[in-house]
Amino acid sequence: MRIGIDARLIHYSQAGIAQYTTHLVKSLAKIDSTNQYYLLQSRKETKPIVEARNFIRRGVWTPSHHSFEHYILGLEVANMGLDVLHSPDFIPPKRNPLARFKTVITVHDLAFLIYPHFLTKKAARYYGQIDRAVRRADHIIAVSKSTKEDIGRFLGVRDSKVTVIYEAANPVYKPMPKEEAWKKAHKLYPNLSRDFLLFVGTLEPRKNIPTLLEAYKILQDRYKLNEIKLVLAGSPGWLFDEIFQKVQDLNLEKDVLFLGRVPTSALVALYNAALALVHPAHYEGFGLPTLEAMACGTPVVTTNVSSLPEVVGDAAILVSPDDAEEMAVAMWRVISDEGLRDTLSKKGLNRAKAFSWEKAAKETLEVYRKVAGA
Repeated sequence: MRIGIDARLIHYSQAGIAQYTTHLVKSLAKIDSTNQYYLLQSRKETKPIVEARNFIRRGVWTPSHHSFEHYILGLEVANMGLDVLHSPDFIPPKRNPLARFKTVITVHDLAFLIYPHFLTKKAARYYGQIDRAVRRADHIIAVSKSTKEDIGRFLGVRDSKVTVIYEAANPVYKPMPKEEAWKKAHKLYPNLSRDFLLFVGTLEPRKNIPTLLEAYKILQDRYKLNEIKLVLAGSPGWLFDEIFQKVQDLNLEKDVLFLGRVPTSALVALYNAALALVHPAHYEGFGLPTLEAMACGTPVVTTNVSSLPEVVGDAAILVSPDDAEEMAVAMWRVISDEGLRDTLSKKGLNRAKAFSWEKAAKETLEVYRKVAGA
């Protein structure tokens, strides 16, 4: 087979979908030396994603998330002789009548349909093409059963057209001695306190950080745990000003530390040094930070909505995303009960082993074969 993978987004972003594409490509290179892969990268990106005989970098002119990209990219790939084209960023190109390739898309979540007020206008315009995209695609990969159910419920796609293939944590996320992790994290972030709760993710409305801040304030006022700080690791996103305003309103300026975007090596240390990860999201298609934390043996408190219970299983404490009181109690339990932390750590490590990029690559390759009729 000749398989194309749209990897243009990697040049513009290192966030979730770009990471998904990178790990998938690298894992496919490990398991498949037979099929021919064409990696569609931005012409500005000269470095190939992977070095392998059967993986060929193709520079393309079409920018990622361009208004007319489904037309222009369709023209660029028409003469590549592809059997299958995989679009990990939701939207497939319009097929040229002369091109006979099949299309596979990955749908990571439907937050833009369920919570449209959580999006920028630009993102809403781009992902607003999803209805046409799922009709045009020959097959759809969903990153969780929850997302597959959303695709059926909101877009009317039949079950047989959607395959669930779980993501996985980067293999670098693994346990390390707590003291070693603390020293490394403190060296990078001198303002870091010895004991802290951690949030990882883009600072945007969908992540529900204001409720986390309210819960943290309850934790301070009721349980007098003022030495426990809250660390937020992630880039500012859409409407992030509301988060900073909430910190001021609750008088938490001295207790909440914003780290901005954190490189992977530093994030490994932060996960391992933290008392727990608190992931209060309203909605996740998968919820990768919870899996990364579990892979490090870090206890997790997260919400009981969308895909999150599916990912963490019984290895985390689940709370309502709308109940700051319940969230505060869960955080207090993890902080105050060393036995509970140890139990959650062991369960999390076992749970994380159920997910791997090699498994994801094998299942994705099977989708390519099925769609191509190979």
